[in-house]
Amino acid sequence: MKLAVLGAGAWGTALAATASARNDVLLWGRDARQVEALNRLRCNTRYLPEVTLPEGLRVVDGFDAAVAHGREGLIVIATPMAALREMLRALPDGLPVLWLCKGFERDSGALGHEVARAERPGVACGVLSGPSFALEVARGQPTALVAASDDAALAHAAVGAFHTEALRVYTSADVVGVEVGGAVKNVIAIATGIGDGLPQPGLNARAALITRGLAEMTRLGLALGARADTFMGLSGLGDLVLTATGDLSRNRRVGLLLAQGLALPQVLRELGHVAEGVYSAATLLARADHLGVEMPITQAVVQVLDGRCTPAQALARLMQRHARPEN
Repeated sequence: MKLAVLGAGAWGTALAATASARNDVLLWGRDARQVEALNRLRCNTRYLPEVTLPEGLRVVDGFDAAVAHGREGLIVIATPMAALREMLRALPDGLPVLWLCKGFERDSGALGHEVARAERPGVACGVLSGPSFALEVARGQPTALVAASDDAALAHAAVGAFHTEALRVYTSADVVGVEVGGAVKNVIAIATGIGDGLPQPGLNARAALITRGLAEMTRLGLALGARADTFMGLSGLGDLVLTATGDLSRNRRVGLLLAQGLALPQVLRELGHVAEGVYSAATLLARADHLGVEMPITQAVVQVLDGRCTPAQALARLMQRHARPEN
């Protein structure tokens, strides 16, 4: 199958490299200098310096050429959420598309499928999500993902493109649930990183944050029309556990650095990569407030990111909430 992966960050590079073993893949990068370096060094030195790119993977900076290649098979957008709308607008009318980004659009508060519905009404689209660190996918370590779309043919095309011995791809029709899971888990991972970085809390607190974070995720998802069982799957519980506990998690790293007393600008400079939870936390909370959905962990993260309380104060406030039934 011919594939075009639009975006040469860590995840786009990893997925393109993996898919190139069985498919004819073009990886598009916006920066011509980065593309030249990728082709010359056969390595994405900024995002995946440990991985050598397969010889069969071609990297280009010509957008039209990449799209022309992918329109014969599958086009996958691998940019951050902030660029999804721009990418959808740049594509020719009528082309089905999948995206990898997770989060809420900052200005509109929209999830990916809502952006696509506004920009490309009636065109088949979907998301490929689940518990996955780009480095492990690029190394060929076992991973499971879910391709979610209202269009069954598009979801199955993703299976055909990416399903291998090391990468298992499931399908789902619950695009809303898959996207909510992918967005909320980033914010909960910041909270878990904060808890892990403070001197007092411990593993009991981590388990509580993950579990109650899953409850917040589910409440919001149901309010937006998702299915409850989606949140017990790969894009819900699976992605949450990985992002909240894994050492490769950027969002967890943000929480750890905040707990050490670093200011957010310094945290972002040290991180050097996009952590979607930072950019979508306030938008997520505003969306939940509009729907009347209570999300105290998310609220605490937003207060820390805004500098309205310290990490220790945020955790103390969560522990001091009134007792209530669990469900």
